[in-house]
Amino acid sequence: MRLIHRIVATLSAAIALPAVVFAASIGGNYYAPQYDYRDFFAATDGKNFPVILAGDAFPGVNPAVVAKDLLPAMQAAKPRPALTFTYDRPLPPPSPDYRLVLIFDPANDLNADPVCAGTPPRFRQGRPGLFYVYAIYCRNAQAMSFTTAWTPATGPTDPRIEQLFRELFMVIFSDQQRRFAELNSAFR
Repeated sequence: MRLIHRIVATLSAAIALPAVVFAASIGGNYYAPQYDYRDFFAATDGKNFPVILAGDAFPGVNPAVVAKDLLPAMQAAKPRPALTFTYDRPLPPPSPDYRLVLIFDPANDLNADPVCAGTPPRFRQGRPGLFYVYAIYCRNAQAMSFTTAWTPATGPTDPRIEQLFRELFMVIFSDQQRRFAELNSAFR
């Protein structure tokens, strides 16, 4: 009987291991009171959506190669609107200026609103083999939402990065968030 329990436990662990290996970790999240998924959807559906990369996601790998390889992973994991991620930003920026800022290995005390306002981000020493990103969804100079995410990764084409983006986008562009005023309409 013990042998059967050990075999079942070993098989269960073997089955669960791939899920654990490929799972990304998502940190806490924040949504500004002005955040509204419908606003994000309307601003991005059928349009280009700018992404700004900051930091060194994979030290020792050419940042241009990292950027080139991350774009298809983001596009494959994109949220529901028919948007196209791009590194191109129109000049002058549109108004309102929606964008996603991805900061690799940010400083522990980095705040989102100054990043959206244009303050250059600060960084900490990265850890080899760990893809760590601070994602900030900006509208003009204000952060609409932000979170962190990390996963073990060997390089920009590692399939775990696409999975991280898939999970990250569900958090940063959550369709479960509603405007504060609408939630409190019963109190008017």
